[in-house]
Amino acid sequence: MTPDVESVRTTRPLVPMRKNHFLLAAAAAALLIVIVAAIWLRVRPSALYPVRMNGKYAYINKSGKLMIQPQFDRAEPFTEGYAAVETAGRWGFIDKNGKLTITPQYDMADPYSDGLALVGVGPRLGYIDKRGKFVINPQFQGAGQFGNGRAPVMENGRWGYIDKDGKMAINPQFDEGGNFSDGLAVVRIVDKFGYIDRSGKVVITPQYASAGDFHDGLAVVKLGNKFGYIDKSGKVKVTPQFDSAGDFSDGLALVAIGHRYGYINRSGNFAINPQFDEGGNFEAGIAPVWVGNREGYIDKHGKYVWNPMS
Repeated sequence: MTPDVESVRTTRPLVPMRKNHFLLAAAAAALLIVIVAAIWLRVRPSALYPVRMNGKYAYINKSGKLMIQPQFDRAEPFTEGYAAVETAGRWGFIDKNGKLTITPQYDMADPYSDGLALVGVGPRLGYIDKRGKFVINPQFQGAGQFGNGRAPVMENGRWGYIDKDGKMAINPQFDEGGNFSDGLAVVRIVDKFGYIDRSGKVVITPQYASAGDFHDGLAVVKLGNKFGYIDKSGKVKVTPQFDSAGDFSDGLALVAIGHRYGYINRSGNFAINPQFDEGGNFEAGIAPVWVGNREGYIDKHGKYVWNPMS
């Protein structure tokens, strides 16, 4: 569930926190609010989706058929063929048959991205490959997922970016750094958010009170006290009008009017009217939604493929 949909950092904190979509960076937690967008990233049509059943997590397919029995304390979506799951306080990874491929041993684990997964061992963060071997040893106080060959990391309270060899590609200089997506990354300088390219050059001047990752060529930004969307030139494409908003995915974006969530298309028109207490991104044609504390999944017509349940 998502307490709000405002900021879109994918960076990890110094110590493990509640794993609920994106986690806040410890150094900037007061400014950030968790968004659901990213954990529902880039799944394929054969995707499996985590659902909570009788206190444990299982996985269903797009049709709502149970594919992996409820057995996990917490679970993330599948990306690149694997999913992070928690058992007895430790995180590991399973394949689409539900078989453990990496024994639960980490204090936290993110979905795979660019072939690597961010994991935590005690207070430090590093990256493993799909065999569970550390490619970049745990050493960072804060870190995010790889995208476009770069990952945000925090050193001495400042954020920079490493390459997949663990070498610093963009020196730590930002007050906050998000994941690269669509070739750009959102960064914070003092109290404003803007965007950099892979070289670290600022391409959209920091000017927003909050900002999200680019997906499908659009990024959510906060201007004044409302959220709208810009393109990669910084031009406003959807006028700020929403009380909360998430990334575009699968052609739709989660937004809120007041305390009700619905979905808009790229023109800013509602495809599914606000009616849910919370929601997640569409992937492969379905999205998670919450009614109270009950989670279900809907299709792009707003029809349930998995009815809300605790």
